[in-house]
Amino acid sequence: MPEMQRKRGEDPMAILSEEAKTIIAQTHPGLVATADKSGRPNVSAKGTFQVLDDEHVVFADVRSPRTIANLLENPQVSALVLDPATRHGVRVWGRADVLSSGELFDRLSRDLAAERKTEAKNFVVVSVDEYVTF
Repeated sequence: MPEMQRKRGEDPMAILSEEAKTIIAQTHPGLVATADKSGRPNVSAKGTFQVLDDEHVVFADVRSPRTIANLLENPQVSALVLDPATRHGVRVWGRADVLSSGELFDRLSRDLAAERKTEAKNFVVVSVDEYVTF
């Protein structure tokens, strides 16, 4: 049975359950859906999802020019992580902030370089408005 958390228009942000955090941390890749200001959609696979804290998830922009361009025009985002073997997953809706510098950017860059031997142009921090686990 899906676990729905927070309906739109209630509290400012949803609090991720331990189940949701575990699924996000252990399932890669995930998909990110964005739209430009005119509503033209884009979906991009991301292998760098991680939980930042109880209310935020983050992913790296390694090669995502359209995703970043869309988020700079329209910060609304949806993300899906799904384990095909178990069919368990999490869908997240929220607002994105694109980080290209600063202390958090530097920390995330160091972690990504150490874990994946790659560099990010940006990191996208998603403030979770709503999510569902299934």
